[in-house]
Amino acid sequence: MPGREELWIPLVDEPIGTIVTRIQEEDAEISVLVDSPRRILAFRTFAYIRVGIILGQLLVENEVADYDGEETWIETLLKEPRHREAVHAEVRAVAEEIAADKDLSGDGGPLGPDDAARERFREFARKHSS
Repeated sequence: MPGREELWIPLVDEPIGTIVTRIQEEDAEISVLVDSPRRILAFRTFAYIRVGIILGQLLVENEVADYDGEETWIETLLKEPRHREAVHAEVRAVAEEIAADKDLSGDGGPLGPDDAARERFREFARKHSS
């Protein structure tokens, strides 16, 4: 199993990935809750989705001024403490749900495809690349 620094997980860049990362840095317990590669992958996947949903709901429910080149609608919404708290609470809830999921505990084997799946893909690629 690769070490944390060796694990490559494709991440969403801006802005949701940044928001989730910032919340995780501010709330040290989140990193304790999602303490393995499997949990980190699940946490980031679901946190990104759920933060996106929360932000979409906030956009629909709140009036946001037209973009003036200075501040995105997300930045505008997150200036409001109750909105920041709602997003933080959602990220924290995801971490707690991931921590409670027994299927994500321990090593659990590799995160990627097994050797048989890789060989099936290679065979497929050989057949379709000619």
